[in-house]
Amino acid sequence: MSYIGRTPQSGNFQVCDTIAVVNDQAAYTMQVSSVDVIPETANHMLVSLNGILQAPTSSYTVSGSTITFASNLITGDVINFIQILGSVLDLGVPSDDTVSLAKLTATGTKDATTFLRGDNTFAAAGLNGWSEDGANNNLLPASASAGIYLGVSSATAANLLDDYEEGTFTPSFSGSTGAPSGVSYASRLGIYTKIGRIVQVDIWMNLSSWSSAPSGGAIINGLPFTSKSDGGGNYYASGSIAFTQLFDTDNAPKGAAVGSADNHIALRKSASSDARNNVNVDVSASAMNGTEDIMVSLTYQTD
Repeated sequence: MSYIGRTPQSGNFQVCDTIAVVNDQAAYTMQVSSVDVIPETANHMLVSLNGILQAPTSSYTVSGSTITFASNLITGDVINFIQILGSVLDLGVPSDDTVSLAKLTATGTKDATTFLRGDNTFAAAGLNGWSEDGANNNLLPASASAGIYLGVSSATAANLLDDYEEGTFTPSFSGSTGAPSGVSYASRLGIYTKIGRIVQVDIWMNLSSWSSAPSGGAIINGLPFTSKSDGGGNYYASGSIAFTQLFDTDNAPKGAAVGSADNHIALRKSASSDARNNVNVDVSASAMNGTEDIMVSLTYQTD
């Protein structure tokens, strides 16, 4: 705040230096540490003369750093003390831990979960559009499509990480042109992790029996997300076969692949018994006996 004239002293309580009374003199200079001081007004002072507090304006007046008593003092009078109060209506700087929420006039909800913003409003802690998941201290976006830009200082679509998910799914054997019937599994499990558009799956399947075999190429159904569609059918992702058991000698899977816009894995074998040949032939579903085991790991992309 600007002032005309001298800026008020806020809560600046000072005790003046001892003043020696001069016989037949009413006016005296007030100093603190030998420096002239100027009270706000006569009402902003406590003055004791001969052990009696003096009434401002009637017992004394003030002009600048000079106090003038209503009558001349004489030898034997004692100015016990002069205390300057400063601006008593101005709190100045409060002491630490002395201002409660009830004393604030800011808008919004004042409680242990909010903080006072620069615009004098209370708001919940955290980023705009995000909230805290209670005691877990996790951040929750207001929109499920919200994410985090990584590696850039401005909003760039290619750098937006806006999806993460992990879980399990139930894979199943089938054929590209016909499904089996009466299928029984000793055990099976699918585990996935999705980060952005990348999906990693790990599959274990242990067949017990089926009533009738599938037809066409052997496939594993049940992927948790449909693979990327490039419009021309040219997208492929490949995986590895870590373990197989009880497949026919010439029908054992050597590789796994996911095509464009697919939700299944195609099992592939070598074109011949020569291990150097390409793994580019579908495993025959009809040649399977319903007791095979397989372990597959594969990474693919989604749209």
